[in-house]
Amino acid sequence: MPLVVQDLRKTYPNGVRALDGISLTVGAGMFGLLGPNGAGKSTLMRTLATLQLPDSGSIHFDDIDPGTGRGDRIDVLKQPDRLRRILGYLPQEFGLYPSLSAEVTLDHFAALKGVLDGRQRKALVTELLQQTNLFDARKKAVGSLSGGMKQRLGIAIALAGSPRLLIVDEPTAGLDPTERHRFLNLLAEIGQEIVVLLSTHIVEDVRELCQAIAIIDKGRVVLSGDPRQIVETLRGKVWRRQIDKRELPALQASHQVISTQLLAGVPVVHVYADTAPSGFDPLEPDLEDVYFYQLAHGERRAAA
Repeated sequence: MPLVVQDLRKTYPNGVRALDGISLTVGAGMFGLLGPNGAGKSTLMRTLATLQLPDSGSIHFDDIDPGTGRGDRIDVLKQPDRLRRILGYLPQEFGLYPSLSAEVTLDHFAALKGVLDGRQRKALVTELLQQTNLFDARKKAVGSLSGGMKQRLGIAIALAGSPRLLIVDEPTAGLDPTERHRFLNLLAEIGQEIVVLLSTHIVEDVRELCQAIAIIDKGRVVLSGDPRQIVETLRGKVWRRQIDKRELPALQASHQVISTQLLAGVPVVHVYADTAPSGFDPLEPDLEDVYFYQLAHGERRAAA
């Protein structure tokens, strides 16, 4: 497998244990890392991107040239510079000069990534602007771009060095539905050729894109695998019922409540049970049910 993470641990000076024995095996294509805010996702992304060191553990990446099929294994913690040469990274927040145009900004980063020939760099910038649907906005100042356009520019920058590993951290947070779908389609296209690690707390992002996922909570991987197979583990065990909101405390005390959401203003409860609870209807589970069940199950374990 291209990326192998083993027993990563990281505790910050304030005592927060951000990574608590994280182990992951990531193959080619799109891999989704799903978890709530504060679960340790960003710490893991920064560690994989060689921006900080863990307290212990190991990270290896198989650097295989897709053209020749040849390559070798990089020990990421001991050889960070080697990974950086083939890494694209879009952090959760990134700063750009607001007065520079998208085209000039991208040209600058392409030069920083080693594309020094002017003609080659111009062709690359044009290709990336077209790939990210920014060519018509190439003369606009970065400060005038919408949030979605800035995210697409961030991806263009990350792709400027022809990476074999692309890490994106919470890329669709704050985007409107149209920009979100445009961005996800772009990631899906990119993920056909390289390893893409997508970190998010939005279930729909990984459900639509990823062939493999891991759910992380409190610095630990609580579940990983093919999302379709993972969903199958809850088949026949998820039940649904509309309730009056005054009923919720009693239901939470007597049932394993997975989630509560509003449907046309009416609360709808999903619960986990081996057999149908009284008054509940069977429900075809989806990845969101798995996600909320794992988080709720973790809270129950912690309280026990």
